Amino acid sequence: MMLKRLLKSKLMKKTFADKIIAFNKQLNYSGELPDNFQVLNPYLSNPETLDVMQQFYHKYYNDNNKRKFIIGINPSRHGAGVTGVPFTDTKRLESVCGIKMESAHTHEISSVFIYDLIEEYGGAKKFYEQFYINSPFPLAIIQKNKSGNWINANYYDDVELFKMVKDFMIDSLKKHISLGLADEVFVLGKKNATFINKINNEAKLFEKITVFEHPRYIQQYKSKEKQLYIDKYIMALNSTE
Repeated sequence: MMLKRLLKSKLMKKTFADKIIAFNKQLNYSGELPDNFQVLNPYLSNPETLDVMQQFYHKYYNDNNKRKFIIGINPSRHGAGVTGVPFTDTKRLESVCGIKMESAHTHEISSVFIYDLIEEYGGAKKFYEQFYINSPFPLAIIQKNKSGNWINANYYDDVELFKMVKDFMIDSLKKHISLGLADEVFVLGKKNATFINKINNEAKLFEKITVFEHPRYIQQYKSKEKQLYIDKYIMALNSTE
């Protein structure tokens, strides 16, 4: 009888993957937005996104390990806005993670840096065993520019936008923490860190925040020094081991 209870308890215990997938499936932003801004939810718009996202998390997070939290800004249209996996375009989802996406083919420069970092760290399996990446606003935001085209936007690009999404961000961050994350976080992007610090001062979410230059900034403006930035990332990520 005791053995049966233990087995049942083990079977019922949700893995890190189960909890992330459940979080992603319930994601919905129904709050206000300023004019010319929209939120994209890839899990609702493309059934394949839901499928490949689940494959990814079952592959790398099918355990209950405590992980360190790496915080981005919000997904881009060509990265997690398509694959449902932060900082992962379809190219790297297939070539590194072995998960092919048929309905979309994307290239995203932040994904290039992150997966170069992951390779130097020791590969996807080792990296994802220790780290969890997501964003304080976990859905893609787009903005209509003066030419009438929709472009990527950040949650902090507009004062009113930030005010409108802030409570949703705090709630999302609390849910991320409840997955089983360490209380030290690594924030990508200096401007992002300014806003995360504002949120942290109000909501008291994290004990320690380490700030990195954002992968997009490094790829666009510091590509010749890319190796130095990768080394800097790895040194800081390893410092808390």
